[in-house]
Amino acid sequence: MPMKILLYSANFAPEPTGIGKYSGEMAAWLAGAGHEVRVVAAPPYYPDWAVAASHRGKWYSRETYQGAEVWRAPLWVPARPTGLTRIVHLMTFAISSFPVILRHAFWRPDVVLTVAPAFVCAPGGWLTARVCGAKAWLHVQDFEIDVAFRLGLMKGKVLRWVVQALESWIFRRFDRVSTISGRMMERALSKKVAEAAVVYFPNWVDIDHIRPLQHPSPYRKELGLPDDAVVALYSGSLGGKQGLMMLPQAAARLAHLKQLYFVICGDGVLKAELEAVCADLPNTRLLPLQPAERLSELLGMADIHLLPQSSGAEDMVMPSKLSGMLASGRPTIATCRAGTEIANVLAGCGVVVPPEDVEAFADAIAGLVAQPERRAVMGRQAREYVERHLSLDAVLSRILGSLVTLSGEPPIPHWPTKSDVH
Repeated sequence: MPMKILLYSANFAPEPTGIGKYSGEMAAWLAGAGHEVRVVAAPPYYPDWAVAASHRGKWYSRETYQGAEVWRAPLWVPARPTGLTRIVHLMTFAISSFPVILRHAFWRPDVVLTVAPAFVCAPGGWLTARVCGAKAWLHVQDFEIDVAFRLGLMKGKVLRWVVQALESWIFRRFDRVSTISGRMMERALSKKVAEAAVVYFPNWVDIDHIRPLQHPSPYRKELGLPDDAVVALYSGSLGGKQGLMMLPQAAARLAHLKQLYFVICGDGVLKAELEAVCADLPNTRLLPLQPAERLSELLGMADIHLLPQSSGAEDMVMPSKLSGMLASGRPTIATCRAGTEIANVLAGCGVVVPPEDVEAFADAIAGLVAQPERRAVMGRQAREYVERHLSLDAVLSRILGSLVTLSGEPPIPHWPTKSDVH
């Protein structure tokens, strides 16, 4: 029996990366499986930190996205986000979207699924569910409050105690709390969420769209790279949580490896700074964010993927870009502590070094440059991991089962996949 699912996510399609990408794909998949899906979201603005031209000048609007009905509410977008401006930015959406999400109580959804960030939207999502008798589900992509304190964006023992106590209280109000890694599930439990309420909901990858290339990527020729180049690629948001300044530092240290080239692809607040630093590094190339339809070619350009993370953030977020890296069948070098979720995922298909240790990071890159056979083995194991655990249909089929169980609908023996629907 079809369900009514109300998705509350500040970030949504057509944003090409991050939370917006996953929320958009989830809404489209659920609608394609025959369910009624409504979405309350902000206008697209990420990763450029500027509202898309298609949505400028619109305060509130309504549209359809691949079978889902989408209501947009405005928000303020800072040109250069900082700790304080990010908080204000998210608060503006929580305030502007509150009457929009609440009016959907009259639609009487079966489940209200709120995505955090923005955690400040959680009270509105919970209240809407309670008003209409729906089940309340909170999906945590980032523990943004923990990250803010760890990175020094928010400070003070008293403030931390108050904010985290409020966060824990809100978490415990939801019928389900899901998050994207085992370590993050442990963190949810540490906030006194009942174990039975915590659900594993990893970010997925479309393994049909991203495949290991059997031929050189066209990007190599477009960037003027020699045929024997070994490419170390970073592709993703150019933001503050990624520790991205390690990339040009490693490139400078490894300038003597003439076959090694660093490619940095993406957009974000650090783009101008990276461009300035890389201007004098002949072994680096910078690319703007590329079209989604070329993602397989982009990721397949790499011989080695690079995943730098700031110290303190690497175990409170699971980078959404990692699943695509693994699906491309290439090894990944990440900066993270042993025992973190990233380190566990990369066991056998990558290398981990301590956060902010540029020397160890550069040594790991040089090591894989010199070992093509090892790169090939790791790449095969990366692809096998994704196929077993992170394919789009596998993840969303499991979550659809959880949604049906939560809403009280009788289970059906086979969850529809895209191939069933189309």
